[in-house]
Amino acid sequence: MKKLMIFAISILVYFLTAKTVFAQPVAGQSAIISYNENKLIDLKNSTIKKIVVRRILDKYQSPMSDQAESFIDYCTEYNLDCYLLPSITGLESYFGHYTYQNSYNPFGWGGGYIVFENWDAAIKEVAEGLRENYFNKGADTVEKIAPIYAESKTWAVRVNYFKSIFEEEEKKLVYFFKKIK
Repeated sequence: MKKLMIFAISILVYFLTAKTVFAQPVAGQSAIISYNENKLIDLKNSTIKKIVVRRILDKYQSPMSDQAESFIDYCTEYNLDCYLLPSITGLESYFGHYTYQNSYNPFGWGGGYIVFENWDAAIKEVAEGLRENYFNKGADTVEKIAPIYAESKTWAVRVNYFKSIFEEEEKKLVYFFKKIK
């Protein structure tokens, strides 16, 4: 665990200090090198969120611990809050602990009866489904998603509780890295 933490910190420090450059070919001239600060910020943010998701999934001994990258990649691809998907799994299956055997469905998607090939396939399909069937149709907050997604009147409150766990962990991690700079 110590080696993993040291490795994760090393990677994060690398991404926090590295500069992203992009070459653009221009006819008749040497390539122009430009610094793209937005890409660097996105990369730092993505790396921090991957570490946060991994740490929380590890804390809860989730069988999905190695899926942190999938969570962040798909939330980025479908433009979702990066803590929404893992928070739903926290509520629906205690981070993948309680699912129908070999269903790989930690989201309760389709009443929990839908079977996926693996965790990655489930994360991708639910991210895409949330984007297309909820966000694109105006259900763009946890509170608006809740009455469509679940029957429970407390679903939104409980998903937001799990989101707050991820957000607090991110604050701690960012604070830690500001202290070591």
